[in-house]
Parts: sequence; C-alpha cells; structure tokens
Amino acid sequence: MTATGGTTAVRVEADGATIDGDLSLGAGGAIVVFAHGTGSSRHSPRNRHVAAQLRQAGLGTLLIDLLTPQEEQVDLRTAELRFDVDLLARRLIAATDWLGSEDATAGARLGFFGASTGAAAALLAAAELPQVGAIVSRGGRPDLADEALAQVAAPTLLIVGGADEHVLELNRQAFELLGGERRLEIVPGATHLFEEPGALDRVAELAREWFARHLAPTTLRAGGRPARRR
Repeated sequence: MTATGGTTAVRVEADGATIDGDLSLGAGGAIVVFAHGTGSSRHSPRNRHVAAQLRQAGLGTLLIDLLTPQEEQVDLRTAELRFDVDLLARRLIAATDWLGSEDATAGARLGFFGASTGAAAALLAAAELPQVGAIVSRGGRPDLADEALAQVAAPTLLIVGGADEHVLELNRQAFELLGGERRLEIVPGATHLFEEPGALDRVAELAREWFARHLAPTTLRAGGRPARRR
C-alpha cells in the first residue's frame, strides 16, 4: 500500500490480473466498495463525489478499477469487456477477499456501490458473498445480473433518473426479482449520468442514508455523528 493523505493506493491480485484502487478508512468500521461501470474508472468524478459524501458520514471507501489499464484500452476500441459482468464480478469478489485478508480492513462491514454495468457485477458478487451488508446501484443495469437477483440477500437500493426511461424500466423489472429487502428510488428529471443540478447530491444523500442504516453499528447514524448508547 502507498498512503497519500487520507487515501491509500492499493494493488490487488484478482482473477489473473493486478487491479488498482484507492482505499480510505472511516471511523465507523464499514467500507463501501465501488464497482465502476461502462467506460469509467476509480477516477470518475461522479463516484468520487459520492465517495466523499460517504466518508463524511464515517464510512470507509474503496474505489477500485475492475479492469487493468491495458484492458481498458482494449475495451475503448471494442467494448467487449464492459458488459462482461461475470469478469467484473470475479474481480470484485477478489477485491472483497483482499479486504478480508488485510489487518487494517479484516472484519469490516462491507457494502457495494455499483454504477451502470458495475451494478450488475455488484449484485452477482453479493449473491456469493454473505458478508456484504448493503448495495446501492446508481443508474445501474441490475437486469444483467439475471438469475442471481433472486439470490441477493443484502438490502439493495436502486437509484435511477426519472428521465432515464429505458434504464428505469430495466430497474423496475429487476426490482421485482430481487430476493432481499429492496427499494427503488427515482430522482425526478435526472438523466443517466445525473448531471442535472442537485441530482448527484441526491444520489449521495440516498446512498449515505442507506449505508448508514444497514452497515453502521448502533453507535453510528446517518450523518456520521455518534448515537447515544442505550
């Protein structure tokens, strides 16, 4: 690991490749792993914006590239890897296993935040990982997780833009197939990338509340302030 300020650069051996990530630990003992989607990376300003809001609530974050730089270049030319959700899920599982093997992160309560095709990877991985305590999908393609949806036990929040009509319909269909606690939240007027004023802040707010509810111990509540013990 290489530390920079409050963030540590990490490298993870995953499914025959070495993938890069940025790890930030929070005070609450929980970590949200970001699974990026089509044509995106850990440097995505949208996911970094959401991650910053989660850290303000006391949650740790791991923003990790599920493709290597070489694979990303191939995908830019061919688009052959971005929809390989099985590959992305295997990489995400490897990153989760790595967290469990490191002294600083072993035993952390874990959540997944998936965007676009990364949401399908997060759901596929969660179907195999009982330690995952919550999932949030932003403009995701949960439909690509197919039969695994019924096997997902982790509470799942699907956030979709109201103007992203095709993806909204796919999310509605996937919502009916999810096996555990689930919620569909529509951000009015937002398109696929949530570029409209206030739309991404609403995503961050919803994600923060969901993870704070499902991942935080009884001593942490939404907003990152300690709750009184009873």
